[in-house]
Order: sequence, then C-alpha cells, then structure tokens
Amino acid sequence: MADTDDINHARAGRPLILVAPRYELCQPCLKMPERLAPEETAATVFLDAILAAGGLPLVMSLTDDDDVIAEMVSMADGIAVPGGHDVSPALWGDNSSYDEQLLCPERDAFEVKLIKAAIDSHTPLFCACRGMQVLNVALGGSLCMDVPSRKPESGMALWRHTAILNDPAHPVEIKAGSLLERAVGGFSLVQANSSHHCCVDRLGEGVELVACATDGIPEAIEVPGERFCLGVQWHPEYTWHKMETDFNLWKSFVSAAAAYRESR
Repeated sequence: MADTDDINHARAGRPLILVAPRYELCQPCLKMPERLAPEETAATVFLDAILAAGGLPLVMSLTDDDDVIAEMVSMADGIAVPGGHDVSPALWGDNSSYDEQLLCPERDAFEVKLIKAAIDSHTPLFCACRGMQVLNVALGGSLCMDVPSRKPESGMALWRHTAILNDPAHPVEIKAGSLLERAVGGFSLVQANSSHHCCVDRLGEGVELVACATDGIPEAIEVPGERFCLGVQWHPEYTWHKMETDFNLWKSFVSAAAAYRESR
C-alpha cells in the first residue's frame, strides 16, 4: 500500500477540477420496470478533455446545502460547469409559461450557488453551453429562450445552432485582448460546434460579452478581474481532440487551476 507521502506526491501532479453533474431521470422500461433513482453523471468527453489537458476531474454531488457547496469549492483548484437542461426563466423574474420538461430545478439551484461561491473565492471557472447561460443568470443577467427568433446581423442569415456537436458549425469572432483570445491561443476568429436554442440576452453584473457568431448570436462571456472566469456557448468537450483552439481552451483552464493551486 502506498504511504501518505506517495499519495500526496501523486495528487500534486494534477490540479483538481470539480465538475458539476448532469441530472438524468431514468424512466421505467421492460428491462427495469421499477423506477430507478435519478443519476448524477458526467459525459465521458468532458472528463476526457480535462484529463488530456492535465487536470484531475471529479464529479460533484448535487446539493442545495450552502456549507457542503462551500466545502467542495474549498477543495477545488478549478470548477467546470457543462451543458444540459434549459435554465428556468423564473430565475430572472420571467414567469411566463415554459415547457417544464426542458428544465431542471435541481441543477438550477445547485449551479447558481456553485458559480457564486466559485467567483467569491476566485476559483478558476469554465462553463460550457448551459454552463455559460447559468453563469450569466447567476450574476443577474437573462437569456433568450428561442435563438431562431432572434434577428441576425444585417446582411446575414442565422447559422444552424442545433444538433452539431462533432464538427464545426460556424465561425466565432473574438474580442481583442480578452481572456478568451488568450485562452484559444491568440486567435481572433475560430470555428465552433453548436447545439443550443437558448443564449445570453441581458448581461449580468460584471459580465463582458467577448465573442459572437458572425450572425450575431452571443458565443462567449467572461468576468474581467477574475483569475479565470469564462463561459462559451459551444461544446469544446466534443472537438478538443481535432480542433487546436478548443484543446487550447481546456489547457488554459487547467493551467489557471494549477496556478491557483500553487498560490494557495
């Protein structure tokens, strides 16, 4: 059995990246007619991207307990929030009817608290798709819940923004001097996949829009002044292995987590 020093030495090699879980309901079927408990999961591609970038991913547990969330955040060198369900419009005061099957109140409650705790502690934070949307909402912003209804940039038609995960869907223009520009390797124009029908609308407090698709749809936000606080609307976990800019995102995030760990 390895002694404590060996374990600590091995642990020191990779920054600990806590991953907010997806929440999956298991429906009864012929194979399993009993109703199973919901599952808190993570996509293999998301964990693989963190591993490939040099991080040590660990899936969190959903909870609304402030003390438990604070303890988990205190453990983390970095926190990653993935995509999934739509964010409830009620969180920014919109109480109009919405398809509840598209929502996940358990994730909303947990991720809003998690993101606020991460920012309060200045822990590096990387959010993808839904994660970017929750980041904006947690800081007081709102979302557009129907991207196809948005008017594109003058002279443009809307790109297809749904169900393209494994290949580039459209170009994204990045603001000069932004964290995102540095994180992707200094590029001002990148390609991104796309699988969403909601997007950032009104920006939250302290949030800066740093990238848009060429049709005008918001594609990335960040919180200036933080060590690393970045949200992208696309899914770099699916394309990191074949797109340099997406792998650079993961490496930049993990590098920020490693630097944070060294500073503590």
